[in-house]
Amino acid sequence: MIPRKHIWTGELNRAAAGDDGEAPEAVGLYDTTLRDGEQTVGVALDPEQKLAIARALDRLGIDRIEAGFPRVSADDTEAFRTIAAAGLSAEIWGFARALPADVDALLEIGVRAAVIESPISDGKLSAYGISREKLITRVTEAVTYASQSGVKVCFFGVDGSRSDLAFAERVYKEAVGAGASEVAMVDTLGAVTPEAAALMVREARGWLGAEIPIHWHGHNDFGLATAAALAAMRAGAAWVQGTINGMGERAGNANLGEVALALEALYGITTRLRFDRLREVSELVRRTSGYELEPWKPLTGEALFTRESGAVASQFHDPPAIEPFSSEVVGATRRIVLGKKSGLDSIRIKVSELNLDLPEQDWPDVLAKVKALGASKHGLVSDQEFRELVRAG
Repeated sequence: MIPRKHIWTGELNRAAAGDDGEAPEAVGLYDTTLRDGEQTVGVALDPEQKLAIARALDRLGIDRIEAGFPRVSADDTEAFRTIAAAGLSAEIWGFARALPADVDALLEIGVRAAVIESPISDGKLSAYGISREKLITRVTEAVTYASQSGVKVCFFGVDGSRSDLAFAERVYKEAVGAGASEVAMVDTLGAVTPEAAALMVREARGWLGAEIPIHWHGHNDFGLATAAALAAMRAGAAWVQGTINGMGERAGNANLGEVALALEALYGITTRLRFDRLREVSELVRRTSGYELEPWKPLTGEALFTRESGAVASQFHDPPAIEPFSSEVVGATRRIVLGKKSGLDSIRIKVSELNLDLPEQDWPDVLAKVKALGASKHGLVSDQEFRELVRAG
């Protein structure tokens, strides 16, 4: 749990908190970077890269790692075997559709826990040309086969957020009756509000009882993946599925780091995430996958604890005045940079940091030059450029 002394969010959250009677004290983190995350357009990870990421996820404190979808390719099968044999602390999970061949692929490589998915919305069933009754048969047969073969099954109803709830209830009850010991409520297209996410979880608890653990799996098409995940957890979900950096197809998945930080810092719900390692894992996944992150990205963005504004520089000595949580939480470095938005306090801090000899009476002059250079460059003034400005007098 993050030390409370490192969280500076004020008292309003506590005053606004409603009844959290359904919220668990702790939430499990289920990472699907290696499966759903790899569905990011243009990303293709080889077995060695997947193993490196899996090891990093394990060090990060992720509880369950979805190592892949063995039926996809020989590479996925090899990666799964390699990760399963790596002796990680995290549980290693597989993924399959509700098809005998997919379940056989899991069994062939000795998978002991897996998500088994099936579309449950009428729109998806129509697109696939499958009737409701045929779907029920596929789900029960696949789940029965897997569970009787010693696989712990989490049933995953694709596009559940757009399904008919009465039919969804029937499918989930049939899946649990066939041997699924956990279920996932799924917002495949990131289409629900946080309130609707909470409703889905509460409905599932009503259908299945409190003894069946519920996962939440949501996407970010309306920018609400983190908010929806938090609402699902507060409604009683025990597991949140997501990815590092929120990667995934279209607008991506729930960002596990963001969800975990909000759970702990804002709601007092425990996770096992090692936040001090998150930035290095984020960078590994980003670099390996070959995409860029916004510098303002929560938790992991390059500019998160970097200050250019002179007004903010005047408060830099007092982190709680300008930041909602300590940089120590995520192992980041606080720093001042120079540019057109700098002020006299920026000059003071930078002169001290670089050990430069610049009398205070000369600060306004140098500040004017810094602002002019930053404006002409349409960017920052480097430390070396600042040294040169000071030397030039």
